[in-house]
Amino acid sequence: MRFIVNTKGRNDIIDITPQVAQIIENSNIQEGVALVFVPGSTVAITAIEYENGVIKDLKKILEKIAPENDNYEHHKRWGDHNGAAHIKSALLGADFMVPIEKGQLALGRWQQIVLIDFDERPRQREVIVKILSEQNKKS
Repeated sequence: MRFIVNTKGRNDIIDITPQVAQIIENSNIQEGVALVFVPGSTVAITAIEYENGVIKDLKKILEKIAPENDNYEHHKRWGDHNGAAHIKSALLGADFMVPIEKGQLALGRWQQIVLIDFDERPRQREVIVKILSEQNKKS
Protein backbone atom coordinates (compact mmCIF):
# COMPACT_ATOMS: atom_id res chain seq x y z
CA MET A 1 0.00 0.00 0.00
CA ARG A 2 1.07 3.56 -0.63
CA PHE A 3 0.02 7.02 0.44
CA ILE A 4 1.15 10.58 -0.23
CA VAL A 5 2.35 13.14 2.32
CA ASN A 6 2.69 16.81 1.39
CA THR A 7 5.53 18.46 3.29
CA LYS A 8 6.89 21.94 3.87
CA GLY A 9 10.52 20.78 3.62
CA ARG A 10 13.15 22.27 5.95
CA ASN A 11 12.94 19.62 8.69
CA ASP A 12 9.17 19.21 8.53
CA ILE A 13 8.18 16.39 10.90
CA ILE A 14 4.82 14.73 10.19
CA ASP A 15 3.08 12.03 12.22
CA ILE A 16 2.11 9.29 9.77
CA THR A 17 0.98 6.78 12.40
CA PRO A 18 -2.74 7.13 11.54
CA GLN A 19 -2.17 6.33 7.85
CA VAL A 20 0.02 3.30 8.66
CA ALA A 21 -2.45 2.06 11.31
CA GLN A 22 -5.30 2.34 8.79
CA ILE A 23 -3.37 0.24 6.28
CA ILE A 24 -2.78 -2.42 8.94
CA GLU A 25 -6.45 -2.39 9.93
CA ASN A 26 -7.56 -2.71 6.30
CA SER A 27 -5.16 -5.62 5.74
CA ASN A 28 -6.84 -7.82 8.37
CA ILE A 29 -3.36 -9.13 9.26
CA GLN A 30 -3.24 -10.13 12.92
CA GLU A 31 0.45 -10.99 13.38
CA GLY A 32 3.45 -9.86 11.40
CA VAL A 33 5.65 -6.88 10.66
CA ALA A 34 5.02 -3.62 8.83
CA LEU A 35 7.85 -2.08 6.85
CA VAL A 36 7.36 1.67 6.32
CA PHE A 37 9.62 3.08 3.59
CA VAL A 38 9.98 6.44 1.86
CA PRO A 39 11.85 6.70 -1.46
CA GLY A 40 14.19 9.68 -1.47
CA SER A 41 17.61 10.73 -0.26
CA THR A 42 16.52 13.87 1.63
CA VAL A 43 13.74 12.33 3.74
CA ALA A 44 13.61 9.88 6.65
CA ILE A 45 11.25 7.68 8.63
CA THR A 46 11.68 7.07 12.35
CA ALA A 47 9.70 6.80 15.58
CA ILE A 48 9.57 9.43 18.30
CA GLU A 49 7.14 10.86 20.79
CA TYR A 50 5.33 13.34 18.55
CA GLU A 51 5.38 16.19 21.06
CA ASN A 52 6.53 19.80 20.50
CA GLY A 53 9.45 19.60 22.95
CA VAL A 54 10.85 16.39 21.45
CA ILE A 55 10.34 17.73 17.93
CA LYS A 56 12.27 20.93 18.75
CA ASP A 57 15.02 18.93 20.48
CA LEU A 58 15.40 16.55 17.54
CA LYS A 59 15.64 19.43 15.07
CA LYS A 60 18.23 21.16 17.28
CA ILE A 61 20.42 18.04 17.59
CA LEU A 62 20.23 17.27 13.86
CA GLU A 63 21.20 20.87 13.07
CA LYS A 64 24.29 20.46 15.28
CA ILE A 65 25.23 17.24 13.49
CA ALA A 66 24.62 18.52 9.94
CA PRO A 67 24.24 22.33 9.90
CA GLU A 68 22.16 23.72 7.03
CA ASN A 69 24.69 26.43 6.15
CA ASP A 70 27.82 24.28 6.09
CA ASN A 71 29.96 24.15 2.95
CA TYR A 72 28.97 20.74 1.53
CA GLU A 73 30.71 19.27 -1.50
CA HIS A 74 27.27 18.31 -2.77
CA HIS A 75 26.43 22.03 -3.19
CA LYS A 76 29.48 22.58 -5.35
CA ARG A 77 28.63 19.69 -7.64
CA TRP A 78 24.90 20.22 -8.09
CA GLY A 79 24.30 23.90 -7.29
CA ASP A 80 21.53 23.18 -4.82
CA HIS A 81 21.77 23.63 -1.07
CA ASN A 82 20.45 20.41 0.40
CA GLY A 83 23.70 18.73 1.43
CA ALA A 84 22.61 18.73 5.07
CA ALA A 85 19.34 17.09 4.05
CA HIS A 86 21.20 14.18 2.45
CA ILE A 87 23.36 13.69 5.56
CA LYS A 88 20.41 13.80 7.98
CA SER A 89 18.44 11.37 5.83
CA ALA A 90 21.37 8.95 5.71
CA LEU A 91 21.76 9.10 9.49
CA LEU A 92 18.10 8.39 10.29
CA GLY A 93 17.28 6.14 7.37
CA ALA A 94 14.46 5.78 4.90
CA ASP A 95 12.63 2.93 6.61
CA PHE A 96 11.14 1.75 9.88
CA MET A 97 9.86 -1.66 10.91
CA VAL A 98 7.21 -2.26 13.54
CA PRO A 99 5.61 -5.50 14.74
CA ILE A 100 1.92 -6.14 14.24
CA GLU A 101 0.27 -7.88 17.18
CA LYS A 102 -3.44 -8.70 17.36
CA GLY A 103 -4.05 -6.55 14.27
CA GLN A 104 -2.44 -3.44 15.80
CA LEU A 105 0.91 -1.67 15.48
CA ALA A 106 3.01 -2.68 18.50
CA LEU A 107 4.19 0.85 19.24
CA GLY A 108 5.02 2.14 22.69
CA ARG A 109 2.50 4.31 24.51
CA TRP A 110 4.20 7.57 23.50
CA GLN A 111 5.69 6.38 20.21
CA GLN A 112 4.59 7.56 16.78
CA ILE A 113 5.93 6.89 13.30
CA VAL A 114 7.11 10.11 11.69
CA LEU A 115 8.26 11.23 8.28
CA ILE A 116 10.90 13.96 8.33
CA ASP A 117 11.48 15.94 5.15
CA PHE A 118 14.89 17.62 5.28
CA ASP A 119 14.86 19.02 1.73
CA GLU A 120 15.10 22.73 1.06
CA ARG A 121 11.61 23.02 -0.44
CA PRO A 122 8.11 21.59 -0.05
CA ARG A 123 7.73 18.12 -1.51
CA GLN A 124 5.14 15.48 -2.19
CA ARG A 125 6.46 12.29 -0.59
CA GLU A 126 5.24 8.79 -1.29
CA VAL A 127 5.24 6.37 1.64
CA ILE A 128 5.23 2.63 0.95
CA VAL A 129 3.96 0.17 3.56
CA LYS A 130 4.69 -3.54 3.09
CA ILE A 131 3.25 -6.12 5.47
CA LEU A 132 4.99 -9.39 6.21
CA SER A 133 2.50 -11.69 7.91
CA GLU A 134 2.74 -14.84 9.94
CA GLN A 135 0.56 -17.51 8.43
CA ASN A 136 -0.90 -20.03 10.85
CA LYS A 137 -0.70 -23.24 8.85
CA LYS A 138 -2.54 -26.31 10.04
CA SER A 139 -1.14 -29.68 9.09
